[in-house]
Amino acid sequence: MRCSFSLAMIAGVLLAAAPSHAQTFDPRFPVCMHVYSGSSGGGGEWYDCSFTSLPQCRATAAGRAATCDLNPYYPVNVPPPRQHHRRSG
Repeated sequence: MRCSFSLAMIAGVLLAAAPSHAQTFDPRFPVCMHVYSGSSGGGGEWYDCSFTSLPQCRATAAGRAATCDLNPYYPVNVPPPRQHHRRSG
């Protein structure tokens, strides 16, 4: 019984110490640019979700190995927050 508990604790510690990935898409912006760096750019690829429109993203992506996509995590059907007005007086 003690051995299985010890093994479970060791496995838990090792899994907790493993690196984790951050969220890929920033939900604050509706458009993301997917940048492909390839082997000459260090390898790998990433998303830059800091664009408010597709034309803005496409202008930034021009001449680069990149594509522009709609952000799948942007809350499209969420109503804007209500404005609370204070009464003076």
